[in-house]
This record gives sequence, structure tokens and C-alpha cells, in this order.
Amino acid sequence: MPQLYFLSILFNGLTGFVLVSNGDDSSLDHQDFEENTRFSLQNETFRLILGILTAITGLLVLLSPYTILIIKDGIPISRGIPILGDLIPALVGLAAGFSLIWSFYRGRSTAAGGKVAQLGETFFKYKKWMGFIIIAVAALHFLFPQALFL
Repeated sequence: MPQLYFLSILFNGLTGFVLVSNGDDSSLDHQDFEENTRFSLQNETFRLILGILTAITGLLVLLSPYTILIIKDGIPISRGIPILGDLIPALVGLAAGFSLIWSFYRGRSTAAGGKVAQLGETFFKYKKWMGFIIIAVAALHFLFPQALFL
């Protein structure tokens, strides 16, 4: 489905950029843009919404069947592989969405951690590297749309 393909690339790329920027836009000169539009990548609400949208898109991409075009006797036949969409972008989208949602939760929660907290801290610790990987997967997904696992 082209819409999910587009959303997967868009949200994964944007989420990767947000994770790489690490909330520090001082190296980038966006002050005029932020003042004119009242929009910032540092906005917690924007990051939460982006995380939710990225995770939902990752889940939908994971559940959408990958279509294989088979030509039999000159007649094109489409077949889908159930529960297998674009596997790597879907998993990366789920991880990226979880990371942004976790950073929002971490900033507002007073609860002590457990296993979920340890997993979230691991994502938070390596979020810059994860951002580079997410951007690379989004770029490869854009360049090679027919790859089975990418």
C-alpha cells in the first residue's frame, strides 16, 4: 500500500532526525523558523505525537501484506505474504516510536523502574545511534521499495 510506504519513510526519517538532534538545536540555526512558526523539535507534545504516529505506522506496515507480482501465462497475479510487510522499517518504526514515547514518559513519571524501565533506558542511552540507523533504514527503504525485508 503506497500510503503506508510513504508514511513509513516520512515518520521514520523525521523520528530519526529528532533522535539525532537530541533536542539540541543550538548547532542548527533554526531560531528564526521557530520564532515565526512557533514550532520546535524540542516540543515534548510534538515528540509524543510523532512517537505515537511512528509506532502506529510501524505496526500497520508490519501487518500489511507484501505484494508479490507473479506473471503466469501472461496474466499478472498478485499474492501477499500474510503478516509480513516491510519487516525492517516496521520494526525500526516500532522501536523509534517507543523511544520517543518513553522519553516523554520518563520526563513526567515519578514511578520507580523495573524491566520496562531498563529497556527504556537502553533505548534512551543509544538514541543518537538509533537515530542514525533509522535515517539509514528510511533512506534505503525509499531507494529500494521492492526489497522484501527492506
